[in-house]
Amino acid sequence: MAVGDASFPEMPAIPGIRLGTAMAGIKKPDRRDLVVIEMPEGARVAGTFTRNAFCAAPVTVAREHLAAGVARGEGARYLVINTGNANAGTGEEGLRDARATCAELARLAGVPAQAVLPFSTGVIGETLPMQRLLAGLPAALEGLDDGAGAWRLAGEGILTTDTRPKGASITLDLGDATVTINGIAKGSGMIQPNMATMLAFVATDATLDQGLLQTLLRETVERSFNCITVDGDTSTNDACMLISTGQGPVLADEEAIAVFRDGLQRVMTELAQAIIRDAEGATKFVTLQVNGATTRREALDVAFTVAHSPLVKTALYASDANWGRILAAVGRAPVDDFDVSRVTIDLGEVRLVAGGGRAPGYTEEAGSAVMARDEITIRIDLGRGEESATVWTSDLSQDYVSINADYRS
Repeated sequence: MAVGDASFPEMPAIPGIRLGTAMAGIKKPDRRDLVVIEMPEGARVAGTFTRNAFCAAPVTVAREHLAAGVARGEGARYLVINTGNANAGTGEEGLRDARATCAELARLAGVPAQAVLPFSTGVIGETLPMQRLLAGLPAALEGLDDGAGAWRLAGEGILTTDTRPKGASITLDLGDATVTINGIAKGSGMIQPNMATMLAFVATDATLDQGLLQTLLRETVERSFNCITVDGDTSTNDACMLISTGQGPVLADEEAIAVFRDGLQRVMTELAQAIIRDAEGATKFVTLQVNGATTRREALDVAFTVAHSPLVKTALYASDANWGRILAAVGRAPVDDFDVSRVTIDLGEVRLVAGGGRAPGYTEEAGSAVMARDEITIRIDLGRGEESATVWTSDLSQDYVSINADYRS
């Protein structure tokens, strides 16, 4: 079950990037569950990672290897991603397994172990089936390819409860040159990122220095992956990586950087929204726009309070225009000196709340017509300032409960 277009976009080749997948049988047989992404020598990599205190072993190792490479002025050469097992909550054994995965891929590829960054997603608390995982690495390397099909296969190879691969691509005109940005992501449940998303891998042929690459990643993640929520749960394994292959034009002047930043934001936002469209059990794609706040943080607090309300989310699933649930959620958001008489709430084009209560002219028929749509926008104006924020979320269905009740079965 998913909302909106399910098509995977055409992905032009990015010079220096090759992707390979394998069926290692990590959790289930006959499914792609191991992905290797190869980068050229001299590529630069930036990353954002989960802030969950129980961060997974691959997150710890990826951070270590990334930092060591940056300190030496050497970029990573390979990313290795497995699905079916998160290698989280696995203590020292999990760290050994993550490092062993890097070491074996490094041996096969002829690079240092620290040039490999590991990522995992799946069930928490179980150790990796290392024999099957390591045995799958040669096939993933043999399958390395730079074509559009390789991006799609990699998108499929990182999925867990997702129903479809998620990709986004854009080619930017910089006057006398062009640059391409491709990205894939996975995520469907346990989604309220506190840095990025479940897993996302974005690459460009543009040449950017390490500091600018990290800055652009942080800025665009903040207004994309950090603005989505399915269930309010931050994963142990979240990571978002941005790769600059250095095979294309150097971005140095402010105009070119601004064009690139805008394109990167579009790719990140499209991937983030694709996660919400494919949220576990989702039947609705919901946009929450909060305006008139004193700070962006205040606007986000109001938006996430509404987005996390199980009463609001179940009303959305039922297409029930129970607008009192939205009002109540806004009213309990952490906002100081809240003057409810200034607040307005709109459901699509229908005004629900004004002047502290139901808006004059509101009808249940009009509200129900909007709630019956697959895509719904809720606009909240606090009447307090000039700041705003947008958050994307999904409804809460019976299928969400079933998927998570049966997840380990």
